[in-house]
Amino acid sequence: MSKDNAVNIQLTRAEESVMKALWVQEKSFVREIIERMPRPKPHANTVNTILKILLEKGFVESEPIGNAKQYRAIITKEAYSKRRMKQLLNGYFNNSFSDMVSFFVKEKDLDIKELEAILKTLKNKI
Repeated sequence: MSKDNAVNIQLTRAEESVMKALWVQEKSFVREIIERMPRPKPHANTVNTILKILLEKGFVESEPIGNAKQYRAIITKEAYSKRRMKQLLNGYFNNSFSDMVSFFVKEKDLDIKELEAILKTLKNKI
């Protein structure tokens, strides 16, 4: 699967958890990934299984080093986050950024300072 196709695939929570730990450092062994994961720590067999799935989905690649494998994310956190946000915007807010911002304002998850920061960012883009 190509890198571009991988960004179109949604990850499960468990897969995202492994990816988050992998995105912290460029290359990691399974034990290093587990160390960076939140408690309760998953078993190494579980992480190995998830990494195998992520390899198949095209999110990671591995390199054999001695008796172990070292893993590297080939999809950046930014690329995946951008794709997920687009899916959220399209799936729940009919591709309307205004509707999404209004939702967070109504839910009191977004305050005036945050809105001003968004406006500033938008003004700088134009």
